[in-house]
Amino acid sequence: MPEVEPPPPPTIVGAFLDAAVDEHEGELIALRRDLHAHPELSWREIRTTALVAARVERAGWRVTELPRAGLVAEIGDEGPVVALRADLDALPVPDLTDDPWASSVDGVTHACGHDVHTASLVGAAIALGKAHERALLRGRVRLLFQPAEEVMPGGALSLIEGGALTGVDRIFGLHCDPSLDVGRVGLREGPITGAADHLEVQLSGSGGHTSRPHLTEDLTYALAKVVTELPAILSRRLDPRAGVSVVWGIVQSGSAHNVIPATGRIGGTVRMLDAVAWSEAEKLVPVLVEQIVAPYGVHAQVDYQRGVPPVVNDVESIVALAHAVEEVLGVAGHVPTQQSLGGEDFGWYLDRVAGAMGRLGTRTPGGPTYDLHQGNLRVDERAVAIGAKVLAHVAAAASASTR
Repeated sequence: MPEVEPPPPPTIVGAFLDAAVDEHEGELIALRRDLHAHPELSWREIRTTALVAARVERAGWRVTELPRAGLVAEIGDEGPVVALRADLDALPVPDLTDDPWASSVDGVTHACGHDVHTASLVGAAIALGKAHERALLRGRVRLLFQPAEEVMPGGALSLIEGGALTGVDRIFGLHCDPSLDVGRVGLREGPITGAADHLEVQLSGSGGHTSRPHLTEDLTYALAKVVTELPAILSRRLDPRAGVSVVWGIVQSGSAHNVIPATGRIGGTVRMLDAVAWSEAEKLVPVLVEQIVAPYGVHAQVDYQRGVPPVVNDVESIVALAHAVEEVLGVAGHVPTQQSLGGEDFGWYLDRVAGAMGRLGTRTPGGPTYDLHQGNLRVDERAVAIGAKVLAHVAAAASASTR
């Protein structure tokens, strides 16, 4: 563990929660390894849901399993609700590690740390359940074990439509950060992740011989104009403070040096940190594409798919999360963290209620730095108990303050 200042004297509730997590740390790590060995893709988290539901129900929570996958659990009898969220799904990425608990499913692994998120929230559930039994927990706490975070527009919408946020006053979550040492939690007010949309543009024209572009519709040239000019124009038409980014991952056109093709296709993502700009982009992009290709006579078909909004942490919730981290790790336990343009459907929750997401350090101090969505991702498993304690602390404090 990295050296940190000792935490302040714990409150009775805080000390009880920490002891409960410590008592079950071995079980939580075993659960994380089980989940890692048996990953399930988005909307297929059936086994994961069953394991979590059984353990959380045994901890005293009222559990409601969702129609496709995932579950909602609640404890407490009255007052506003504080919600905690973890995501369940894995990625279609092969596991490149040789750990004993490496994925047993070909081409699928927990390359984003959702196994850690889930195990940590189960740990918080066990601790909060014990606190409730002892009448140490005031208010209500709701757990959202959410499926399908890795697909757009994300499984959060299905939970919201099913009433998972009804009565919720605040919501909190943690996300693994393999660039941050274990024993640290990265916090930031305001936007911490970006809106993320999918964009595909298909062009069609008459095509022809490259010696006679004036007698054809030079589709490849027009496609190149969209590739270079759309990002530039958007940066002038949307507020530059929004941090707009258009990046192409697919460029397809033609198959011969001397043939102007009749069709072409590009695909990429549109990302930004501002919700207002995000609401404007969907209508603006098709108009701009039409204007860019108009001089070349080709036809453009634009498929703009909204993905997820930015995750915008509100000040009060960040303060609450910082206090929880300090109780668990000391004042040096939380550190500033950078903004990311990566998408995270936790933004759908914060679009409706106040809340915050922090970044849970998973790097062994002095060890290698991994990246998310890569098959070689390894985590320092001490992060599981730390995440459980932080979530339990913030839920206990926030549920008491909302009464």
